[in-house]
Amino acid sequence: MKVKKMQIKITINNNLTFDGVLNTTATAQKIYASLPITGKGQTWGEEIYFSSQVTAAAEENARDILEAGELAYWPPLQAICLFYGPTPASRGGEIRAAGPVNVFGKVTEGLSSLKQVKGNMTILIEKNE
Repeated sequence: MKVKKMQIKITINNNLTFDGVLNTTATAQKIYASLPITGKGQTWGEEIYFSSQVTAAAEENARDILEAGELAYWPPLQAICLFYGPTPASRGGEIRAAGPVNVFGKVTEGLSSLKQVKGNMTILIEKNE
């Protein structure tokens, strides 16, 4: 039996959209079950994040070094994060979160357009079936 991929669509400020796919972790399943999720996003370097109502503990494989496009959940703020470049915590060219995050998915394309998003924004994450 083939497992159906959990596909999502992220919309920022009602005009930028990105397709993503979630992995099979417990955090990813909680987030997918909670969709649609909306929030007021902010940037921290080249990371967009917002607090959510999703509650999840740090996973065994939580990490703070990420790849561009990775979607992650930061337990202390119940924050959903989209990383697309270096943050204030980065050393050199790496992408570093403020602390260990649960990576739950990835945005597959269009990351370069995120560089134009600054300040406060509205974010909608929904299922893309």
